[in-house]
Amino acid sequence: MNAVPKQTLEQPMMPKSGTPLKKFSSLFFIVLALVGVIYSFMIGSAALAVFSLLFLCLFIGLPIAISLGVASFGVIYFFTTDPLPDLAGKVFSGLDNFPLMAIPFFVLAGNVFTTGGVAKRLINLANAFIGHLPGGISIAAIMACALFAAISGSSPATVVAIGSIMIPAMTKMGFPKEYGVGSIATAGSLGILIPPSVPMIVYCVTVEQSVGRMFLAGIVPGIMLAGMLAFVSYLVAKKNKYPLAPKATTAEKFKAFRESIWSLSLPIIVIGGIYSGLFTPTESAAVAVFIGLAVGLFIHKDLRLKDLPGILVESTKTTAMLFFIITMAMVFAHILTLERIPHELVAVIKDMNMGPIAFLLIVNLILFIAGQFMEPTAIITILAPILFPVAMSLGIDPIHFGIIMIVNMEIGMITPPVGLNLYVASGITKMSLIDVTKSTGPWLLATVVALVLVTFVPQISIWLPNFLYSLQ
Repeated sequence: MNAVPKQTLEQPMMPKSGTPLKKFSSLFFIVLALVGVIYSFMIGSAALAVFSLLFLCLFIGLPIAISLGVASFGVIYFFTTDPLPDLAGKVFSGLDNFPLMAIPFFVLAGNVFTTGGVAKRLINLANAFIGHLPGGISIAAIMACALFAAISGSSPATVVAIGSIMIPAMTKMGFPKEYGVGSIATAGSLGILIPPSVPMIVYCVTVEQSVGRMFLAGIVPGIMLAGMLAFVSYLVAKKNKYPLAPKATTAEKFKAFRESIWSLSLPIIVIGGIYSGLFTPTESAAVAVFIGLAVGLFIHKDLRLKDLPGILVESTKTTAMLFFIITMAMVFAHILTLERIPHELVAVIKDMNMGPIAFLLIVNLILFIAGQFMEPTAIITILAPILFPVAMSLGIDPIHFGIIMIVNMEIGMITPPVGLNLYVASGITKMSLIDVTKSTGPWLLATVVALVLVTFVPQISIWLPNFLYSLQ
């Protein structure tokens, strides 16, 4: 079972086929972007050209990384005097960054954990303790998603690992399939909020912040959101009088706990090792891989040697895709810096006398729209260099701002047309994308409420890192 499905490799910004209305709207946006490109060349505006070219490429269906590259290199060639060969040095120096090494290791770790039986044991543990409550099997699935998120760092991997086991189990018990799909597709988004998280690493590298602080900042919001999702499952199940599972005996609870000891120890080793200073966040990713291999091969024995080539191939594909996006985004950021777009935006915000609250409302709106069309890595690498300087000028904590971006990315993972978790859930259940989207409604509302709380109550995000780092 592959932890990262093939849909992650790229998603087009607009559907290539569909109703006449969809086709007309696609054509309208393509023409609008093309007019922007032509007008930018007429007035000699590199800023307008780079965004017009970017959206033109996205609307005609080119992958994110290719779109970024075409827009960036096109503007450099026609609007600047920068020699194109020199860009290779800029790209290489940008990628020569130690924290970025954590990405391939965490991707590999997620694949190893998915195949190595970790998810199954976490599910059994959660089920044994809370499965008998109204909606208990769904609550257990959400708790299992939270625990798996703490070792995988991937939303699609979490949906695949937990959903492929729990959704059939819920259906067999008499729960509607929509109930299981909605709760798990939404809870899978915890994979990028509860550390370790690949989008968090990308954010920290992009805006030069501490990965350790960012990881700690995701713990409290992640636990809070998991609790809210579980509460929604409880309310929906109680209202509809869904069946109750038999209560586990003390012996069954002890057995489930004993079998899940190694699975539970993984997040403690990763996060505890970082905070204790035993290893850096980057090194923790490598530690997670080796522990996952040892547990899967020799303790759980669900991982076999013949599984390793497939795991390595899938991990390599996903890593290459992420690094390609990051590389092209660095060139794109170079254009933004040359044109002083972030500086101009800061000046506009200051002239408008906009306060932090109004700015964060606008940021949430921008990120929500972007989340409908792009995956998290692309959004962060494109928008963080633009929005981050403005946030800093308004006195917003950089780690708090990062968590706001990550929670918005979660919402993007469960909203169409490019909600990756929806595609994954649809793939493992054979439900239509429309039905999967409808099923997430109650849990999506809880996620939006969590975003409001995280946005306007900064202490939810920054209390834990500030407290723990003050002890050092």
